[in-house]
Amino acid sequence: MKLYEKLAKDIEELIANGVFRPGERLPSIRQTSQHHRLSITTVVHAFLLLESKGVIESHPQSGYFVRVTPQTANGKVPQELRTSQPLAISSQVDVSHLVLSTLRSITNDAVPLGSPYPDPSLFPSEKINRYAYGITRRKTKWGVTDALPPGHPDLIRQIARRYLENGSAIDPNEIVVTVGATEAINLCLQAVGKAGDIVAVESPTFYAMLHAIERMGMRAIEVATHPRDGIDLAALAEILEQHQIAACMVMPNFQNPLGFQMPDEKKRALVELITKHQVPVIENDVYNELYFGDAHPTSLKSYDTEGLVLHCASFSKSLTSAYRIGWAMPGRYRDQVEKLKFLNTLTTPTIPQLAIAEYLEHDGYEHHLRHIRKVYAQQANIMRAAVKRFFPEGTQTSEPKGGYVLWVELPPQVDSMKLYELALQQGITIGPGYMFSAAKGYNNFIRLNYSYPWSTGIEDAIRTVGKLAADCIRQAERAVAARTRENYNI
Repeated sequence: MKLYEKLAKDIEELIANGVFRPGERLPSIRQTSQHHRLSITTVVHAFLLLESKGVIESHPQSGYFVRVTPQTANGKVPQELRTSQPLAISSQVDVSHLVLSTLRSITNDAVPLGSPYPDPSLFPSEKINRYAYGITRRKTKWGVTDALPPGHPDLIRQIARRYLENGSAIDPNEIVVTVGATEAINLCLQAVGKAGDIVAVESPTFYAMLHAIERMGMRAIEVATHPRDGIDLAALAEILEQHQIAACMVMPNFQNPLGFQMPDEKKRALVELITKHQVPVIENDVYNELYFGDAHPTSLKSYDTEGLVLHCASFSKSLTSAYRIGWAMPGRYRDQVEKLKFLNTLTTPTIPQLAIAEYLEHDGYEHHLRHIRKVYAQQANIMRAAVKRFFPEGTQTSEPKGGYVLWVELPPQVDSMKLYELALQQGITIGPGYMFSAAKGYNNFIRLNYSYPWSTGIEDAIRTVGKLAADCIRQAERAVAARTRENYNI
């Protein structure tokens, strides 16, 4: 047996015996070299052998970690989250105050487990900024007309080409460029509904969808949603039969916060259902490029034959969050969305549009995406393993198929708002579950962001949140015991 093979065998045995647990970082190559008195080259060969066997995995700029699989996460397959239950129609939607206060708590000093934004260090910001600077230095002049709806033709052409590369031939004339996906969602909802209308949403759902409903003075009805494959079509069909629904709002790919990817057959069935009832569906597809599998996911848009799918996306989650460039493909509502875009914000800034267009044309967008997909997939496994390790017994997690957020169900004694406040006192942010429901449900759920590089700081924060959750359980049990004694004395 060669030296590197023996070292690999020894490390594999240590992992099998639990000395190094799933998700934990191994000693660095230099430390291993010094400890075993072997050359750097020998250690590198050993690590590469272990990586090829799927025992460990490399994390850029962080080192090597024990690979997490469903079988190695605490020695058992993680429990699956339960399907949510439908809720009554809300009298109003009011989540913006809670979301705003939560976002304000995300400062440079806080550990950003509760951040809705991806780690910006993974984005090619300098390259895009150089394109923007070069555009401003050119003698070519442009005016406000270059920023008018539907958007700059250079960017629209690149967006259409990107869809074609991913297997979807779309009509570039349908694209309306917006200030991020948030504006696209708001414009689409405004195009299909009015104040007082009822909108069907997933449960839980991304709070940006609830913001749009709140802004329009509409009401939400939450539909049971499975954590693995999405909205319950039977429950939605019943709702469509019983209520006058103005629109549905869904995230079929890597839904925030659950992270599922709706199967293709279910996407097709959903489009058939809304077509039968002639109800438009607003598709939020901002995470579609951040998949962990081998192939780009399909969209609801690809199954739409009657223009009822209003597809919204952006570059904010995959390329740059600083430039706020998104778009809508609103189907039969395209002209109305373009008109509303002009009435609401008039233009989308030209330089960000052109800078992104030039990057897409010249600078290897697909290479960048392959890198962040690998990083997110690795860090999702590490985060799940850490939650299983450090959080109280009975904790369950989602199984993200893409994106960068993890949905965590804590034991019912834990109130996520109280946990959020306790964590904030320790300089840690989390996303309380209340934000993801119009009815302020999911009181014992939190959302965690795993886009930031795994570090001792992140691990310590997860450990701290787990301890705080355990403290909440003990306090709740003591309170129950005290009430029981009081009742007995009475």
